[in-house]
Amino acid sequence: MSSTPTTTGTHHDTPARGVPRRLLWVLLAAAVVANGICSLAGLPFVGSAFGVLALVAGGLLVRDHYRRRARTEVGHAPSGRPAA
Repeated sequence: MSSTPTTTGTHHDTPARGVPRRLLWVLLAAAVVANGICSLAGLPFVGSAFGVLALVAGGLLVRDHYRRRARTEVGHAPSGRPAA
């Protein structure tokens, strides 16, 4: 067994953590659609729960965006290799 952390496909020096971005995008889209449907169907409490879920997914995507952007500005190229 190796003790090195698994890495993502994009950044070879970054350990894989959290929920994958693709899953967050799917969750965000599904929560927004479910929120709208429940709100139109007269289920405000269920719609509100989906709205909160959409806000959480959106917030996690924003956090991931800023973390990736900060990592790129520090001197790592998007390919995971140090910038020249």
